Amino acid sequence: MSVPQELLELVERFNTNREAYRSGQYNETQLRREFIDPFFQLLGWDVNNEKGYAEAYKDVIHEDSIKIGGLTKAPDYCFRIGGVRKFFVETKRPSVNIKEDIDPAFQLRRYAWSAKLPLSILTDFEEFAVYDCRVKPSKTDKASTARIMYVGNCAEFTQHWDEIASIFSRDAVLKGSFDRYAESSKAKKGTAEVDTAFLKEIESWRDALARNLALRNPDLSQHDLNFAVQRTIDRIIFLRICEDRGIERYGQLMALQNGDRMYERLCELFYRADERYNSGLFHFQKEKDRSESPDTLTPNLTIDDGALKDIIKNLYYPDSPYEFSVLSADILGQVYEQFLGKVIRLTAGHRAVVEEKPEVRKAGGIYYTPTYIVDYIVKNTVGKLVRAENFQPLRKTIPKEISKIRILDPACGSGSFLLGAYQYLLDWHRDWYIANGPEKWATGRSPALYQAQTTLPSVGGQGGVWRLTTAERRRILLNNIYGVDIDPQAVEVTKLSLLLKVLEGESEQTIVKQLKMFHERALPDLGNNIKCGNSLIGTDFYNTPLTPLFRGEKMDSPLARGAGGVSDEERYRINPFDWEKEFPEIIKPAPAGREQGAGGFDAVIGNPPYIPIEMMSESQKAYFQQKHHQLERKYDSSIVFILALLQKLKPSGRLGFISSIAWQTGENFAKLREHLFTKVGILNLINLPFDVFKDAYVDTGIYILSGKPVNTYSIYRFPKKEKFPDINNVVFTEVPIRLISPPDFKVILEPRSQKILSRILEDKRFV
Repeated sequence: MSVPQELLELVERFNTNREAYRSGQYNETQLRREFIDPFFQLLGWDVNNEKGYAEAYKDVIHEDSIKIGGLTKAPDYCFRIGGVRKFFVETKRPSVNIKEDIDPAFQLRRYAWSAKLPLSILTDFEEFAVYDCRVKPSKTDKASTARIMYVGNCAEFTQHWDEIASIFSRDAVLKGSFDRYAESSKAKKGTAEVDTAFLKEIESWRDALARNLALRNPDLSQHDLNFAVQRTIDRIIFLRICEDRGIERYGQLMALQNGDRMYERLCELFYRADERYNSGLFHFQKEKDRSESPDTLTPNLTIDDGALKDIIKNLYYPDSPYEFSVLSADILGQVYEQFLGKVIRLTAGHRAVVEEKPEVRKAGGIYYTPTYIVDYIVKNTVGKLVRAENFQPLRKTIPKEISKIRILDPACGSGSFLLGAYQYLLDWHRDWYIANGPEKWATGRSPALYQAQTTLPSVGGQGGVWRLTTAERRRILLNNIYGVDIDPQAVEVTKLSLLLKVLEGESEQTIVKQLKMFHERALPDLGNNIKCGNSLIGTDFYNTPLTPLFRGEKMDSPLARGAGGVSDEERYRINPFDWEKEFPEIIKPAPAGREQGAGGFDAVIGNPPYIPIEMMSESQKAYFQQKHHQLERKYDSSIVFILALLQKLKPSGRLGFISSIAWQTGENFAKLREHLFTKVGILNLINLPFDVFKDAYVDTGIYILSGKPVNTYSIYRFPKKEKFPDINNVVFTEVPIRLISPPDFKVILEPRSQKILSRILEDKRFV
């Protein structure tokens, strides 16, 4: 790429006025406007959004600087493709020595490492430094640590322009050059992904808190110990993230180290948070219209100061490598997904030990669903339901109609699918309001929009960037998002992730203003939306009469004893879920003679857990076979999820999930295939590459199903060479349902078979 004339002019102007720019009078905002913005415009980036992209798809996000504790708490630029972060750029005034000063380098690396970005740039225009941000930052690092490119004088840009443009131009990022360079320049030593490091961090917290709580609170049960440890960790993480986002006063947790009675004073912060947020995370007093009982356990526990000091001291600059303002919900979800795979057990001597859950050990670990798969499933379920053409007669009231859509993840885990669905709806609502007269949606008693002020005149138009109000974000969450999980800890993690998503973009000032103006706390109580229970087993599990199916069932099983003989521990482990009682407005009883009730969910999404039939009890197998006649000799829990949740889906709804492809051709799934192809509808099948899940070698596929039969289904199988699939651009083969023939109803998979099928479809005699 030839050196642009505009770049030469920028360099000449900087060199001519170098001394003035190096003075303390010339600030970062001026530098960005006069030099950095034009520099990246020459690299093809739409720095000022002149193309008018919606907020979710802007090339460049300008982060307003928030000064907290004397530190800048937001990277100056975030460069994105299709709304996905690629790299940060942090700018400093020219008086800063970028080559030698350790603080700017540490600051940038904390941002990018916490956001899980491979490369990012530190510059004052005179100097230009690129860092490998996969190397875990430390306060003792030199400025040169992990630096992989350095241009010491802007006059040298002409020599390095081709190299810079081949990596950081928008075109280079789109063509994959940025990713290839990042991979080729990856440091051999010292790399530690932020999710791995943070998982190790909070696991050490769990160990320390569990041991101390068990020691100082001898009457604490195993169940209550797990609850207390999880809830304390969640509360600390929530408040610390809010501090870095400017929602909570920076340093309030750190100040607890000054003095004794740390846990007592920490609880005072928790009480204050309850007054501000209203979430179940901080719920200590019984309140009208709240379904969940208050937490009367944790405020009365004893925790030694030493255990808390060790946790809190590593949460702040300069000891902490984490920048919580950019730690995304997705990364937090990946951390918690692994964290939830272990449980605290009390020994006979009331000593706490942490061990892997039996079901995780037998399944070979926990595997987090890649973000691109979550996004695809959300787009093809929720996205299809909110299309404008579905509401054409009601165009002016579309948001009200969208509020009636109910979205469920029946095994929500750490909440990745619900977060994806919630983010999709947030983006959709914001863009719809902006496209339909934003000013009118920013007024009235319950405004949906407000304009976030910015210190950069070129960003966001006259009054700033349009954003959804907290009240609107809360309304969308409560109306649309629902989840269930058998693990109470997973339920709390999902709530935590969703609550942090509600608060994105807020500040302490906006939270206080909302309290004063509307007398409303900032966060919703999610007790009626995210619930704990076994999605596959109802309360009738204990009442099922013995039949020949149960021969061989041990007499101490729940089915053999009946409901009256079930121990509390066993009931807690099985955790049956009453759908009609828990979601009465959505799941309604089926009329006599009908398999499915009125209503139901509009979209059901997720990654059903895989539990092979060999790991199920005889009671569970018998129960599932009575409930679902499509089950044959061999199956797993994901198959039961498909059948159970189709019964919770509206006929007009969509079911989207990822699971094994075994059912497509396996001999034990003919009844299931017949049901899916004739009684409901298969819309899309995408058979993914073999190693989608890291360290889990299993063939998986994405499935989009309809609540009612269809005439054709679409199928795509990735060639083995496609390691990182772009599933948004696949070209499907359309298959008429009539070609899927009895008695086995096998799905056509092989590329050769697909070619033959294509030739058949092109022959008019067969179509």
